[in-house]
Amino acid sequence: MIALTASLLTLSPALAGGAQAQAPAASNAASQPVGEQFRMRVVTTGLQMPWELTAGPDGRLWVTERLGKQVVRVDPQTGRKQVAVTIPDALAGGQHQGVLGMALHPDLLKGQGRDWVYVAYTYGTENDAKKRIVRYTFNPATGTLGSRVTVIENLPAGTDHNAGRLKIGPDGKLYFTMGDLGHNQFANYAKPITAQVLPTAAEIQARNWVNYTGKTLRLNLDGSIPGDNPSLNGVVSHVYTVGHRNPQGLDFSSRGVLYSSEQGPNSDDEINVLLSGRNYGWPNVVGYQDNQSYVYGNWSAAPDVAKLKWEPYTIPASVPQTRETDFSAPNLTDALMSFWVVPNSHNFTDTPIENTNLYRPTPALSSLEVYESSGIPGWKTSLLVTSLKYGAVYRVPVMPSGASTRGEALKILPTDNRYRDTAVSSDGRTIYVITDSAGQMLGQQNIRVTEMANPGAILAFTYQGR
Repeated sequence: MIALTASLLTLSPALAGGAQAQAPAASNAASQPVGEQFRMRVVTTGLQMPWELTAGPDGRLWVTERLGKQVVRVDPQTGRKQVAVTIPDALAGGQHQGVLGMALHPDLLKGQGRDWVYVAYTYGTENDAKKRIVRYTFNPATGTLGSRVTVIENLPAGTDHNAGRLKIGPDGKLYFTMGDLGHNQFANYAKPITAQVLPTAAEIQARNWVNYTGKTLRLNLDGSIPGDNPSLNGVVSHVYTVGHRNPQGLDFSSRGVLYSSEQGPNSDDEINVLLSGRNYGWPNVVGYQDNQSYVYGNWSAAPDVAKLKWEPYTIPASVPQTRETDFSAPNLTDALMSFWVVPNSHNFTDTPIENTNLYRPTPALSSLEVYESSGIPGWKTSLLVTSLKYGAVYRVPVMPSGASTRGEALKILPTDNRYRDTAVSSDGRTIYVITDSAGQMLGQQNIRVTEMANPGAILAFTYQGR
């Protein structure tokens, strides 16, 4: 396992070197150099908080728009957009509400009668939000989605940390990430984190999914519970793994290894290998179980919680606290990699600008893609994870087995944008990235950026080497 230190913040590998030119505004503008071996082209703009980016078998890039409440198909050459479906009942507010994850069925456009596309989104009201997964059928003649079927609904949601990545595994099952809803922090500081609370048999019988927060779910394609799901505390449910904070990345390798990335609190964003029935520690453990720069302060359990004012770095004496090594659980599993491990002496408030959130070591990992092509030399068997905070992709080399890393994470393809998700071209030579429409990040000059260079865009980074 490779522990990343805070010094990686200033890492400047060869592929990311050089000055960053202003990106073109139009999709057909000339490409710009990025580093020594990549050129960047803006494919399209005007997306409304895009969330998911997937390369489809139709030669199009499929995108969900969180705030746009729709799925669009984009021609990667011309940038032309076509709305495949609008979801008017989606609740698009809060920090992470709206149309989220999407999964294309492996048989899409293969003439097997399974031209299905699965989409996850939040619905309801701001104070009573839920998540739903639906299935659409794709009509290739019109390029649109229809014949909607509900797969599962009434999954818990909130104003924050909804996660919501959706994948179909090689076993033909749906995998779906559920965040902790942002509890125990900010406006939700008085609400308990239930990432370690397991569903009961009575809840499952009543189809009450309240304790699915902070979990990875595994579902049959019709939304039912697979019979071979793990038995946790004697109960078989949709729950596949336990103990997650805000897992926004999810992907399978060709060997069937399931990877996830999730955001830590002040340190220790994680990459995990997800295994059936395993516990990944949150909120008691972040990253590695090493007692470094983290204790679990359970604000919701404080007897005077109503009188407290939440602070990101100071825990009042009345708030119960536990160290990482105070926690034990069956199948507790360390992260594959943690971004960044900082010592207890790290000063999180030592910042030259007014917005301290940007100077927490966490890069705010927002997606994960397994790269297994030979299109870019030296990249085969890597994980590509995007950073909202640092406007970059991090390439994590892994061993062929997928069970361990084989080097440090390398910061590549940087721009002054918040990176949300990636897709890879069929030849493996182009990395597509979608960017947030708004927000803030730590720019390439280590200054706060509030106006993105390419808001709501798809960027294409094409390898120029041989």
